[in-house]
Order: sequence, then structure tokens, then C-alpha cells
Amino acid sequence: MTQAPTPTADTVRRLVRSLLKEGPGDADDTAWPDVRPVAAGGGHATWWVGTRHVLRLAPGHEAAVRQRRELRLRDLVRPHVPVAVPVSVAHGEWAPGMTYTLDTKVPGGSGERHAVSALGEADLAELLTGLRAVPVRQAEALGVERVAPRSLEALRRAAERAARRLAEADEFDPARLAQLTPPAAVQLAAQPGSAVLVHHGLTDEHLVVGADGRVRGVLGWADAVVGDPAEDIAGLALAVGAPAAVRAATLAGYGARPCLRGLWLARCDSVVRLADALAGRAAGPLPPLRTRLRRAWEAILLERVTELREDGEDDAL
Repeated sequence: MTQAPTPTADTVRRLVRSLLKEGPGDADDTAWPDVRPVAAGGGHATWWVGTRHVLRLAPGHEAAVRQRRELRLRDLVRPHVPVAVPVSVAHGEWAPGMTYTLDTKVPGGSGERHAVSALGEADLAELLTGLRAVPVRQAEALGVERVAPRSLEALRRAAERAARRLAEADEFDPARLAQLTPPAAVQLAAQPGSAVLVHHGLTDEHLVVGADGRVRGVLGWADAVVGDPAEDIAGLALAVGAPAAVRAATLAGYGARPCLRGLWLARCDSVVRLADALAGRAAGPLPPLRTRLRRAWEAILLERVTELREDGEDDAL
């Protein structure tokens, strides 16, 4: 198989010049939009183009297939969701068999920069409602894969092992996992016939949030699947915190079972991922993983009420 070329700033500038026809025809680079990688430390797949556009380059043939599917899926999703979905102003191939898309930048910052407000939670609720409204058959016709729900009991056992390793590193109290008993994990299994379109990547870097806390847009649709809606609730718990995620899912019409299932998927995932990173089995910086663990383990209202009752304060409720 031919080795994929590594895109450079010159590669991107040449491509941008061919796309932005309104640019000058001379060699004065200062008149053209600045191009720079989005990711620090040498990432080359996504580039800022001036202040209004983002260029995403598929680094290989499999990624190109996913990008072509993502472009079609975004068009399908857009009428159903209340927030902005990126629009491609140009797309094609930047190298043989490898695609690109030049997208308009969605105004706002990442969920890492801005906290989601109460109105932002309502935006997330409408997002979950809109995803449920997307016709599943049409999504599958575009090539979106149907994925079986994960076993929460298997994940619980993995989290127990990971929690013991985190306890040795003084990162986590494994007793907290006792709240999720084996019978509860079985009871929280996904229900048959509940599959919807799932974004499957509602991380803080994919949520575009305004300074006012409103959710302005959602990025990163390449990993979307047809499957368990609790996975998106779990993603939100890691991104904006467990209470906000459960409130948004409840506003979207989800009952206690999918909300609690999403909560525990997030909690178990956060423990396993941090333990893997500490052991060197997964790449990535530790601070974001610690932040996601903290967010996922924030107590929801039902747990806070339970804590009060355990403290003998039930007369005050």
C-alpha cells in the first residue's frame, strides 16, 4: 500500500489557494489566510484557515471513507438538531484516494473553555431529542454502522480491576463502585428496540459553547453509529458533568433506566481509561482524564438525597 504523504503548511496553502478563488493572484503570502495546525505538538490532519474556516484532511483511505460518509450524515442530521452542524464549503481529494473538507468554523469555544449554562442544558436536551428523530434507516443507508449495546456488567468488572490499580496510585476510592451492584448492572441493560442515531463522541472538544454557556454547535460526526442512546448520555456526563447530563437527558424524554445506564457507562469508562493511561496502555495527557473522572462521579440529585438520609437528616427533606 502506498504510504500516505504527510501534509505540510505548503501543502495546505496550495490547496487553500485553489479553493479560495477570491484570493490574490500574486505571490504575496500576507494577503492569504494564515494556515496552522489545530492540534498542538505537530498534528497535521486538521488546520485552521484564517478565522472563518477549518480544513480537515483524511490521512488515509479508511479515514477518507469515513469522511465521505460524515459529509452525507451531517446533511441528514442538520434539519433535526437545534445547534449548528459544520457546513462544507468545498471538498475533494488532496492526494490520490485521500479526501479533504473545508468547513465553516462554528462560532464559540470548546466545552473545555466555557461551562454549559442551564439554557445550554436545554440545548443539549434538544440535541438528544433531534438525534432520536433522525430516521435510522436513512442513516444506515448512508453506511452508518449499527452497533450492539455494551455489557454494563462486563464494564463494571473491568472498572473494579481498574479501580484497585487507581487506589494503589491514590487516584480513586474503589468503594465508590459498590453503588453499582451486579444485579443493578443487569437491570440497567439496554432495552430492545431502543437504538437511535448516536453521535458517539460528545466530548468537550466536540461541543461548541458560547461565552453565555449556550451550546452553539456539535463537531466530530465521523464516529456516529446506530445504537444505544445511553452512550451519548455517558459522553455528556464526561464532558459537562453527571448532573447536567442527566438533567438534559431527562428533558429529552429519557427515563430513569437510560439515564442511569449512561451515568454508569461514563463512570466505569472514566475509571478504566485513567487506569490504562497511568499504566501506559493508552496515550494522552492525564489531566483531561482526571477531569472527566471527576465530572462523571459528580453526585446526581437522587444520590444527594440518599446521602442526606444516610446522615440522619431525612426529617429535613
